[in-house]
Amino acid sequence: MFTIRNSTLRHVLWIDAATGLVMGVSHWLGSAAIAHWSGVPAHVVQVAATVVLAAASLAAWLASRQQLSPPGVRWLAAGNFAWVAASAWLAWGSPFAITPLGQGWVALQGLAVLVLAELEWAGSSAVARPRPAV
Repeated sequence: MFTIRNSTLRHVLWIDAATGLVMGVSHWLGSAAIAHWSGVPAHVVQVAATVVLAAASLAAWLASRQQLSPPGVRWLAAGNFAWVAASAWLAWGSPFAITPLGQGWVALQGLAVLVLAELEWAGSSAVARPRPAV
C-alpha cells in the first residue's frame, strides 16, 4: 500500500475531473459513431457518458474544496472501482456484440480509471490520517 500527499491527491482529482469532462462530452456527442465502431449500443454509450459527467463533477467539486474530504474521495474511488468492474463486464461478459476495437477501448479506459481509483483511495487514506507534529 502506498500513500500520496494532499497536493498530489488534489491534482489526481483535477485530472479525473478534466478527463471525465472530455470523455463524457465526446461520448455523448459521438455516441452514434462510437456505437458503430465499438459495437456498444448508442444508448449505452450515452448512459455511460452521463455517469462519467456526474463523476467528473464530483471530482471537480472535491478538488475545489479548501479541505479535502476523505469520505467524498473514497466515494469517488469506490465509484471508479465499480466503473472498472462494469467495463470488464461490458467488454467480455455483456450480451452486446462488442468488436475487438470496442473491447480494446473499453479495457484501455477501464485501466486508466483503475489507476485513478487506486490513487484516490490511497490519497483518501493519507488525508484521513493526521500528520504528527514536528
